[in-house]
Amino acid sequence: MIVTVTPNPSVDRTVFIDALPRGTVVRSRRTRTEPSGKGVNVALALRAHGHDVIAVLPVGGTVGTQIMAMLDVAGVPTITVPIAGEIRSNVSLVEPDGTVTKINEAGPILDAAEAEALTVAAIKKTDGVSWLAGCGSLPAGLPENFYAQLAAEGRHRGVKVAIDSSGATLRAALPGTPDLVKPNVHELAEVVERPLKTLGDVVDAAVVLRQRGARSVLASLGADGAILVDDNDVLHGQAVVPRVVSAVGAGDALLAGFLAAGGDGRDALRNALGWAAAAVQHEGTLFSGVDPAVTVTIDDVVDRERHLAEPGLGDPTEAS
Repeated sequence: MIVTVTPNPSVDRTVFIDALPRGTVVRSRRTRTEPSGKGVNVALALRAHGHDVIAVLPVGGTVGTQIMAMLDVAGVPTITVPIAGEIRSNVSLVEPDGTVTKINEAGPILDAAEAEALTVAAIKKTDGVSWLAGCGSLPAGLPENFYAQLAAEGRHRGVKVAIDSSGATLRAALPGTPDLVKPNVHELAEVVERPLKTLGDVVDAAVVLRQRGARSVLASLGADGAILVDDNDVLHGQAVVPRVVSAVGAGDALLAGFLAAGGDGRDALRNALGWAAAAVQHEGTLFSGVDPAVTVTIDDVVDRERHLAEPGLGDPTEAS
């Protein structure tokens, strides 16, 4: 069983357009609406692949009613925390080449009682749980060290904790010694406060995060795949994707695939890249099945001088 915690869930509308010129009227080719937020995306991917999962999230307003109806249809079990505010609606604008412009609302403001209730809900379902995954941004009202507290509580209860967030929130999570953090390359660069231009730069930055508390680091690198740095290995994996339709939710699929395969080592990295490759070939964030035509390679020896490609799978647009 895997439990995901999404402090700032959303309903995401993905709008497919031919181009995005500024200051003009842009007509969509089609749209789709999905339940979202990083932890919700992870839960959806796990459920679609037949894994036991529970999604923990705050719910409020008409958008909250909508997301609950969507998760019910998707068959995702939930633990919800009622809040007075309205949860977010986000918009992703997707161009034909897969470029995504994502507009994320800030989300509701939780009062002290709601914040405490979310913390309690996040840790109440720990019996038989293999991983507790805290994912995404924090709404106003939650303390910046919410994920550090989650990691510490998980460790106390013998549950492994994964954190997928960014900026100050990711930085504040590290002292809680999470078992895994999953930044993308841009989030990783932000935390170590220096540009990452090569695979060697990424490995060095991952080592810094481990020195600050993370036990292992899974970094998504766009078209360059992913790097895993832990006690035993430094692994680089890459998937050859025939056609990128949308990078929205690709990093969430990567994390879901990694946790589904045990959350450790070569086989988990291979599975993670297979799920991420499947995700980028679909519109929106909902997907199931891994394309057997996709080739995934895992290398023990990292070409440290290899320069990173242009943003793609794992780019900043996946952040939520």
